[in-house]
Amino acid sequence: MNQAQTIVLYQPLLQTIALKMVGSIHDAEDIVQDTFLKWLSIDQQKVQNTKSYLVRAVTNNCLNHLNSLNKKKNEFLDTINPGALIEKYKDTSLPKIDLESELSAALQVLHHKLEPVEKAVYILRELFNVEYEVIQEIVDRKTENCRQLLSRAKDKLDQGTKKINIDKIRQAQFLETFKKASTKGYLSGLIHELHLDIKAKLPKLG
Repeated sequence: MNQAQTIVLYQPLLQTIALKMVGSIHDAEDIVQDTFLKWLSIDQQKVQNTKSYLVRAVTNNCLNHLNSLNKKKNEFLDTINPGALIEKYKDTSLPKIDLESELSAALQVLHHKLEPVEKAVYILRELFNVEYEVIQEIVDRKTENCRQLLSRAKDKLDQGTKKINIDKIRQAQFLETFKKASTKGYLSGLIHELHLDIKAKLPKLG
């Protein structure tokens, strides 16, 4: 079987594997094409099982592609200033669809980098300018502790920290509640969501 016949035979299989892994037809086609180009450049007589080689190669190329996308995403998230973006969201007259995507990314930064109580203090103080005397009642911490939590949150946002697993459904709910708070002033719903996050993080007794 010559090279052209090999490509015709295995392209559908490799295309299916790549599409399932990366979820994009365009990216899958590019990955399969690159896989074949690399295969054509090697000494094929040294390949004992062409099908296994191509399947393994396209799988590795997909993993490299996904890792590259994840790295770019994390680099983008690290550049976001949540506070500035919220102000932009509240005041802008631009179409909301792209801005809401940016807002979601900004909140994702907070979810990823901050513990629930740090996130609560940061959001209430930095984004909504709530007084410390009120914040301490909401998060059940003394005023000085709230100041320390805010300082710690800012440090984490500036320097980065380990990521925390997120409940995607809860994150979507939080986004909707946050939009209502930032555009309509409905802080009670936001405070309720922040309380749920803090309680979920507390260790269970008994």
